[in-house]
Amino acid sequence: MRHKKKIRKIGRNKSHRKALMRNMAIGFFQHLEIRTTEVKARELQKMLEKIITLGKAGDLASYRRINSILNHAPSLARVREVSGKYQDRNGGCTRIIKLSPRTGDNSRMAIIRLVQ
Repeated sequence: MRHKKKIRKIGRNKSHRKALMRNMAIGFFQHLEIRTTEVKARELQKMLEKIITLGKAGDLASYRRINSILNHAPSLARVREVSGKYQDRNGGCTRIIKLSPRTGDNSRMAIIRLVQ
């Protein structure tokens, strides 16, 4: 049983998981949507919600914290733009849309994008 186990390991060690989520978050803020597996999308959604919530604060400390997570200046500028749109919304800024399974390995796929 997986009681009180919040992190999905996704078959990777901690550093690989961290790098994967960072790269996916940077890709998300570049294109404002990303196509990936369902499990990765769920983990990415947690990270994106935290980043957007930090961006809504708008102070220097929040932007430094976002920069420590992403470490990518163009994405930081995009976070400012995106978080401004969702200033009045209390969470739930991203949506996961399920797709048909991927050919080849039959993995469940999903698109994660911003709520309009």
